Amino acid sequence: MSSVDPGFGVYIHWPFCRSKCPYCDFNSHVAAAIDQDRWRAALARELAHFAGDTGARTVTSIFFGGGTPSLMEPETVAGLIAAVGDYWTVADTLEITLEANPTSVEAGRFAAFREAGVNRLSLGVQSLDDDALAFLGREHSAAEARDAITLAAAHFPRFSFDLIYARPGQTARAWRRELAEALDIAGGHLSLYQLTIEPGTAFHLSGVAAADDDRGAALYQAAREMLSAAGLPAYEISNHARPGEECRHNMTTWRGGDYVGIGPGAHGRLTGDGTGATEAVNQTRMPAHWLAAVEARGHGTARRTRLRAGERSDELVMMGLRLAEGIGRERFRRLTGTDIGEAVDGAALERLRDGGFLVADDHGLRVTDTGGLRLNAVLVALLA
Repeated sequence: MSSVDPGFGVYIHWPFCRSKCPYCDFNSHVAAAIDQDRWRAALARELAHFAGDTGARTVTSIFFGGGTPSLMEPETVAGLIAAVGDYWTVADTLEITLEANPTSVEAGRFAAFREAGVNRLSLGVQSLDDDALAFLGREHSAAEARDAITLAAAHFPRFSFDLIYARPGQTARAWRRELAEALDIAGGHLSLYQLTIEPGTAFHLSGVAAADDDRGAALYQAAREMLSAAGLPAYEISNHARPGEECRHNMTTWRGGDYVGIGPGAHGRLTGDGTGATEAVNQTRMPAHWLAAVEARGHGTARRTRLRAGERSDELVMMGLRLAEGIGRERFRRLTGTDIGEAVDGAALERLRDGGFLVADDHGLRVTDTGGLRLNAVLVALLA
């Protein structure tokens, strides 16, 4: 655990969607028309800016997120993948993930995305039930989702899909039935996200209520049990995979590795200005403002902030405890210069360990299954 190199990732944000889902609070925007050539040039230009800023690094993953990256022209994807290879060394095992919606129109591009260089597809299925899909504001049907999963399996060596649970009225029996169907058609990875009602979303404005803690916990535990028994244990709070099928890009983030963020609203973490300090880098959120900035000065960075030692260690604790492997003691010391035990509240650590919420040993710190159910409360106590 402690000796694993977190890697170095490149995240490329495509901010456009056909419509805004009622639960979504991501930086996504509906646009009538998109100048693909202009956007391709701007994204490549910002890549060049950060290549000059980061020096010689080996890229271990590229992640096209959004928004809806499957609305990108395959030529845009291919051009940006080629640009990463021009600006940095790339690992032989380079993971290139693209998020996609399973509508029939976008699924028709899967072969072209594979030819462009994408080797891992992440499908926003969200449900295998038509009524639930309508409630969630999705544009695809359950049949389209199943067809898209079949196509993904045919074209990509690795693929994953997402499901949203704890929807209003969803029972444990219905959730288990949906999971059973998902396991029948899944590859090596599944992401399961509890529905949260975020401020400013359509669900929030219309008064949709989130599931209570007990129901959410019951559905979460049911999923962990079923997927673990099927050979896809949880390696992170919301993500399950067969051994070796974990999303490498997200692992870089959770393990505290450096990554570049390209595109409107993207963020990154960069270390290496000679001081050992890590900078949080945030790009301008609004697409038109970002595009104008890149065309004027080569990048759309809105803010670069050198993280103080305490901010960096807190961030590593919050990210690392999401992982089943937890926080490696050796890696934490290498990244922060301090021991994990000195970065958290010692009394709280002892109390949580004695209560069965945490394991603290020579390897590091990790939550138990019981602690994972109460992760937010565990973090509040440790970082008070």
